[in-house]
Amino acid sequence: MFSNVLALVLNLLLVYVLYALCRVEFVWENWNAFGGTLFQNAWTDLLIGSWRFDTSALLYTNALYALMMLLPFRWTESKGWRWGAKCVFWLVNALCLFANVVDSVYFQYSGRRTTLSVMDEFRHEENVGSIFLTEIGHHWYLVIFMLILWVLLWVLYVNPQGKTKRGSLMRTFTVYGVRTLCLAMYALLSICGMRGGATTAVRPITISNATQYVNRPQEAAVILNTPFSLIRTLDKQVFVTPLYFPEDELDRLYSPVHQPNDSLVAAGRGKNVVVLIVESFGREYIGAYNEHLEDGHYQGYTPFVDSLYEHCLSFDYTFANGRKSIDAMPSILSSIPMFVEPFILTPASLNNVSGLAGELGKEGYASAFFHGAENGSMGFQAFARASGFQHYFGRTEYNADSRFGGDKDFDGTWAIWDEPFLQFYALKMSELKEPFITAVFTASSHHPYAVPEGYAAVFPEEGDNPIHKCIRYTDMALRRFFETAHRQPWFENTLFVLTSDHTNRNDHAEYLTDLGVFGAPILFYDPSGGIEPGRRHGIAQQIDIMPTVLGYLGYRRPYVAFGSDLLRTGDKDTWAVNYQNGIYQYVSDGYVLQHDGQASRALYDYRQDWMLQHNVMAEKPFVREILEWKLKAMIQSYMERMNGNRLVIPEE
Repeated sequence: MFSNVLALVLNLLLVYVLYALCRVEFVWENWNAFGGTLFQNAWTDLLIGSWRFDTSALLYTNALYALMMLLPFRWTESKGWRWGAKCVFWLVNALCLFANVVDSVYFQYSGRRTTLSVMDEFRHEENVGSIFLTEIGHHWYLVIFMLILWVLLWVLYVNPQGKTKRGSLMRTFTVYGVRTLCLAMYALLSICGMRGGATTAVRPITISNATQYVNRPQEAAVILNTPFSLIRTLDKQVFVTPLYFPEDELDRLYSPVHQPNDSLVAAGRGKNVVVLIVESFGREYIGAYNEHLEDGHYQGYTPFVDSLYEHCLSFDYTFANGRKSIDAMPSILSSIPMFVEPFILTPASLNNVSGLAGELGKEGYASAFFHGAENGSMGFQAFARASGFQHYFGRTEYNADSRFGGDKDFDGTWAIWDEPFLQFYALKMSELKEPFITAVFTASSHHPYAVPEGYAAVFPEEGDNPIHKCIRYTDMALRRFFETAHRQPWFENTLFVLTSDHTNRNDHAEYLTDLGVFGAPILFYDPSGGIEPGRRHGIAQQIDIMPTVLGYLGYRRPYVAFGSDLLRTGDKDTWAVNYQNGIYQYVSDGYVLQHDGQASRALYDYRQDWMLQHNVMAEKPFVREILEWKLKAMIQSYMERMNGNRLVIPEE
């Protein structure tokens, strides 16, 4: 009578165990990200949280299998039906285990569990297969681990025993009546498990709920599993507008509309603008930012950028607004931070969008975006066009230029090597009519962490982090770019901005914290001396670049930008915001507030506690309240504008 029910329960318990093994492997593979702090969380919280999210994922993915096992019909006891049920069970759960194991590697680059947006992110990439094969070679031990999981899933599967014997009508009615009751009870329990609870106060759990079981947002990835993250982002509205404040009060607390200031001096008007977005060029790798590391002996891997730093405006605390390449373009060039999902991959990307190129185009600027990958890669070309860039120069245009080596300079995976492509960039700008605004997105300091064959001996492996040699190569490519640019007629009349798209593999504990993982360089360099070099004791973030550049140029039209003009904002009033695993982080005036969209989770005095070990939320209620107001106002304004297509000021 209960054979099928018992078999179903035992098989789901088997999947629980295999999910747990995947979680252990996930932590082991990403020990640098979790090892120092994960076990400061209560064991009970880690276990309960993991069980809760695994339960939801298991019940969703095994719904068909459970139905096949519990249907109250005699023909479900046939050998063929039971064989089919086993195959369905194995196939579904094998795919889920595969997703968990693969994500333990991808997490090193994304900083979060994979959501369904990854399908759009790599939809047009032709090199995904080669990258995957490369990773299999680097992580051969995970292939063995995966095969072991698959074998266990098949071998340890429990088959129901026996069949219902033909007997009296009452016996038959009892057997199948009980099975019908079991199916109904299982359906009810499944609904509760999928939702994450049985009470009316429990809404279906989401990715952000994982943070309630850990002390750091990044650790939420340990509680989650990849099947759950994929399911929970299937056909979901990305931007939901919270009603924190009335409309009139909202604009008083925060507005992304920048109005021209009559007191602006237009001395910078007419300057060219060059924005260098350097792949994975995290702040940790730059010696000039890290005099304190290794007892003052840390040199970093960027001798040229260190020398350039002396001539730039910089800030004590500089952050990216996202963790992935597709987060960077909207943040840097259009002052749109990454909230919930990458902007490029959301329906809001179809909104009217402006940015540096679009706004300066109204003043007669020529504009061009450069990226050495296949045209269309990562959606960069589409966003460049949508945000106002008039021209796009990619691998196609590079190959068509007879001055360069064409596809002989292709790195075999992503794009043209940085050194030749940055030379192409420098010379191509000389063909544009001044004033111009251009941006380049480099590619070489990227997985699979290779350098051109001729530089293998010049930039060998350094320690256990293979990206270091790529950083040295890209630093050299930047030096050569500036040498060539210096000889161009437009050089002295140009403002250069240098930043990275995101951070990458970090070695020092300071860059593994919830703030450290966003540490990106932000440098402003004006060869004419229009911007005074030096390091200010403030905060800078990628979304500040657009309003800072437009302010410096004396731009006199209203526009939408979620960041601040750093040249007209006092150090005490600078701030930054980012989003990770369902948690917003708001950094301001020496504190960082972590908020899940409904309630504050933690408050840290990061200047005194950079490792974020002492939550002072209870001790600083006034600080928490002030930062919470500011963050909520920004979130509400952001969501309203995304949903209402209000990212551009209408022309009068």
